[in-house]
Amino acid sequence: MSTSTDSARDGVRAPDATGAMIAGHRSAEPGATAALNHLGLEPLIDLGLRLGEGTGAVLALPLVAGAVRVLHEVATFDAAGVSQK
Repeated sequence: MSTSTDSARDGVRAPDATGAMIAGHRSAEPGATAALNHLGLEPLIDLGLRLGEGTGAVLALPLVAGAVRVLHEVATFDAAGVSQK
């Protein structure tokens, strides 16, 4: 996982890379909001953390993992044979 400042720098160097970025959380540090705004990303969680050790990323990871599982494992209405009424 990278920091918002790393991601902002990478977004300047390779603008298409922002399409693959996920903002796990918004730090309480003012620069984090500026970096997220620059990248056009909304964080998954905003708990006002300012610990600096990746805690926000660790807290957001189950949300990302859960979203991946939903995309890959949950049947669509068509696949499940649900009729539209």
